[in-house]
Amino acid sequence: MFKQPKSSLFLFLFYSCNLSAGPNQAAIASAHPLATAAGFEILAQGGNAFDAAVAVSATLAVVEPSGSGLGGGGFWLLKRAKDGKEIIIDGREKAPLAAHSDMYLDGQGNPTLKLSLDGPLAAGIPGLPAGLAHLAKQYGRLPLSKSLAPAIHHAETGFEVGDHYLQAIASRESILQRYPASADIFLEQHATPKPGFRLVQPDLAKTLRRLAVGGHAGFYRGETAKQLVEAVRKAGGIWTLDDLQQYKIVERQPLIGEYHGIRVVSAPPPSSGGIVLVEILNILSAYDLQQFDSVTRKHLIIEAKRRAYRDRDLYLGDPDFVEIPTKRLTSPDYAAGLRVAIRADHALPSGSLSDTPGINPQGDNTTHLSIIDRQGNQVAATLSINQAMGSGFVAEGTGVLLNDEMDDFAVSPGNPNAYGLVGGNANSIEPGKRMLSSMAPTFLQTKDRIAILGTPGGSRIISMVLLAVLDFAEGNGPVSWVNIGRFHHQYLPDVVEHEPDALTIEEMHGLEKLGHELKATGKRYGNMQAILWDKSTGQLEAASDPRGEGAAWVRK
Repeated sequence: MFKQPKSSLFLFLFYSCNLSAGPNQAAIASAHPLATAAGFEILAQGGNAFDAAVAVSATLAVVEPSGSGLGGGGFWLLKRAKDGKEIIIDGREKAPLAAHSDMYLDGQGNPTLKLSLDGPLAAGIPGLPAGLAHLAKQYGRLPLSKSLAPAIHHAETGFEVGDHYLQAIASRESILQRYPASADIFLEQHATPKPGFRLVQPDLAKTLRRLAVGGHAGFYRGETAKQLVEAVRKAGGIWTLDDLQQYKIVERQPLIGEYHGIRVVSAPPPSSGGIVLVEILNILSAYDLQQFDSVTRKHLIIEAKRRAYRDRDLYLGDPDFVEIPTKRLTSPDYAAGLRVAIRADHALPSGSLSDTPGINPQGDNTTHLSIIDRQGNQVAATLSINQAMGSGFVAEGTGVLLNDEMDDFAVSPGNPNAYGLVGGNANSIEPGKRMLSSMAPTFLQTKDRIAILGTPGGSRIISMVLLAVLDFAEGNGPVSWVNIGRFHHQYLPDVVEHEPDALTIEEMHGLEKLGHELKATGKRYGNMQAILWDKSTGQLEAASDPRGEGAAWVRK
């Protein structure tokens, strides 16, 4: 088992001894105003941050179906103020028990990409409902029925959708049209709705009510489970009642690291978020980045990403199925070895590091929420159904839109997936296995400052959180973190992706001279939700990414 580094343990004990009372205010940042409002509604009823996280998570499942839902999963990073306990609730989806390594291959052993992306065969067993029930029972103050009430209300009465919803629907219109239950809910006259469309989801409200009354069993057993399995199997999927009945969340110890006096807490496997983030920071820790010109600074960051993302491919998967060398990968000594081959005047091509194929990126349409309550309880949660609108398949009678997270496995190690990339054997498909993720809900802590942050963005999640950590280290606040121009490298393909406005002309020319190939993404990406508590001033700040339609509020 991974042991916390001594330096990080010292930081934890030092900062714990210097904890003050809570901020006497609360802050919530989420990807939708209705979800942020739901969290404050629950706080006003006497709930804590964990109750609010249930409300926000469930409401996002209703009002932002492109990013998450009861048919998906995620990770909730928690810190309890009264005793300093930090824990990860792992609600990642699992492969059905009938899954096998060649289930998406044709007769010649080549991937049939659409099978792992569209329809019920692409869906892993959901973990989000189990996560909500566990969060409420083990950490909340209020019954699950109260915390789910805002989500039930929005599902029953409906709400007017925004541009984000319309864009997501347009991108997945053809797959939604294929399934009557999906088309009836999300489309208007069998096509992408017009502006002003009101999304009403009565079947989802019924499913939420059964969850509210029965807790875990209200989703994974009984009427909901029966409806899910019947619909999935009728449409060509392989779920069984045993799949649902055997699903359980796992509490895991967070991944801990340290960067220039900042204690970094993030998600452990089966998310790659924490390990890759800490490995990159360890590589960069020997540099004073502010002493370099902007081209060299970005070059060094890219080179560190290149090496850490390579290790993601080689070593990471579900820790219940594969042995992961966590201690080595997060060791400063290991990072020092990787740093030796980094040249400030030249990029090292990824092919020179290894001939191992690159990673399996996750879909961009994930979501994130960050919360702190008046007592100082903290939650950072990243939730997903993978692609926009997941698999596109709604199980009839449930209102539950299923994920397509099975594509996050290495469908065929050594062969490209839908994104033209491939993964390694550690993330191969096995029955009951959790697929690898890049989600990185994160806490940052110094003596006087606490940050709570995360973002959607598939394989780019880690690089976005990294840039925010580096900005935090420079003393900047959440408005700056969420507005940073973003650039990304993930080992393979050997290219630096960047937002259109992330690099200046001089920086692009400079990076190209160093040997980097650049590729503009065409649009801005990510949707970071972030909070900063400055204990030296007592100030609480929250920010929602301007790229999305979220809301970040601070209230008494």
